[in-house]
Amino acid sequence: MRARDYAIAIVTSDTLAGKLVPPPELELADLEPPLVIPAPGRPADLVIVPGRTARVPPLAGMRDPNQRVRILHALANHELQAIELFAWALLAYPQAPEPFRRGLVAILADEQRHLELYRDRLRAHGTDFGSQPVTGHFWNKLDHFGDPLAFVCAMGLTFENANLDFAGDYATAAREAGDLATAEALERVHTDEIGHVHFAWVWLRRLAGDRDPWLVYNEHTRPPLGPARARGARFDREARRRAGLDDAFIDALAAISPKRPSGEPR
Repeated sequence: MRARDYAIAIVTSDTLAGKLVPPPELELADLEPPLVIPAPGRPADLVIVPGRTARVPPLAGMRDPNQRVRILHALANHELQAIELFAWALLAYPQAPEPFRRGLVAILADEQRHLELYRDRLRAHGTDFGSQPVTGHFWNKLDHFGDPLAFVCAMGLTFENANLDFAGDYATAAREAGDLATAEALERVHTDEIGHVHFAWVWLRRLAGDRDPWLVYNEHTRPPLGPARARGARFDREARRRAGLDDAFIDALAAISPKRPSGEPR
């Protein structure tokens, strides 16, 4: 199966089952021009709504099962958007190196598994994915994904980089609340996220040549993205070392004051 056909099916599907079809063996070469899909297909219960109508409780909400459901639902939505956007990248960058495209497919499959982990936890709480409104927070940043380097800087070294902090924090909060199964799911996501950040770091270095990675990262991100969005209030230095980031990049990121999507300090 051509990667292009698979990616189109993932992005445009109007069923959740269609988004969760695992990648078959794919032909990664693509001689066709870039295809930029402006928005995903969605089932009726997962149509994207404005952010103000889909508020997510703070970390402390993990203590309350009702608020925990809302947090888990938001995390599942992050995974859904990631599935779609890694497929989107296969279409948008047909001339990217084949190892890069292979990595996109591997991460897409991880995101599918993460979504199923969160769905399992939602079901354990008596509901399912689609029971809460969802935002298009990642999809709203399409104009930040101009080329493969910009994509890895935004998705891998901003959103997934920050999740090295957030997934760990949520796992700790779930464990403290006595929900060990949710904590274990979040810890699995955290482990995989290290690999995803490593992928982004490797391709930042390959695509930027011998230029300083911190400088290149900042050149290829712009507000509201950038280093202040690439970390949480608590900074997981060890996870970033495991992802392969060099000490200079880690130190520079650690020195940045983290911000919320609103621009307010964390």
